[in-house]
Amino acid sequence: MSTTPAPLFSRTDPALGTFSVRPLDPFSDAELLHGWVTHPKASFWMMQDASLTEVEREYVRITAHDHHHAFLGLHEGRPAFLMESYDPSRLELVGLYEASPGDVGMHFLVAPTDTPLAGFTRAVITTVMAALFADPATRRVVVEPDVRNTAVHALNEAVGFVPEREVRKPEKVALLSFCTREQFEAATALTTGVTA
Repeated sequence: MSTTPAPLFSRTDPALGTFSVRPLDPFSDAELLHGWVTHPKASFWMMQDASLTEVEREYVRITAHDHHHAFLGLHEGRPAFLMESYDPSRLELVGLYEASPGDVGMHFLVAPTDTPLAGFTRAVITTVMAALFADPATRRVVVEPDVRNTAVHALNEAVGFVPEREVRKPEKVALLSFCTREQFEAATALTTGVTA
């Protein structure tokens, strides 16, 4: 009998309530994830045509990887978003930029909904970033969203990301962007509790 993993991180948003992050279980969470990653709104996730088995296999691979991690995000205890972190010096951006100690790569995906809440996606990315910066070893978060994903560029900017340049990856042209702990704290007025 599997038990739900305990949250690793949680924060309370003044307007929207409690957000938390727990380790992803690629087996028990696969069906849920399949509905999210194949949804039309998740086109930039690039898993539109994936079968349930393929989604499960992909997240088994990620959770078994030493330098790639997947987490399920909850809102008021209910699954609401997917979060991934990775070492950009070993995955995704190898050879495309000069990695620094303390760099962490990040992806996030908000679950599709028929009843959107104002400010929800911004609260999700704020939670994702706060969770990453809760680790004192994290000095800078690195992202590489598709250059066409203007909605995520605006969200990234809202939490402190600064675009650097476009980079060509095998699957897309990406906007390489960085956010230091100090930039995140200045943009969100949150304190991570870790000093540089």
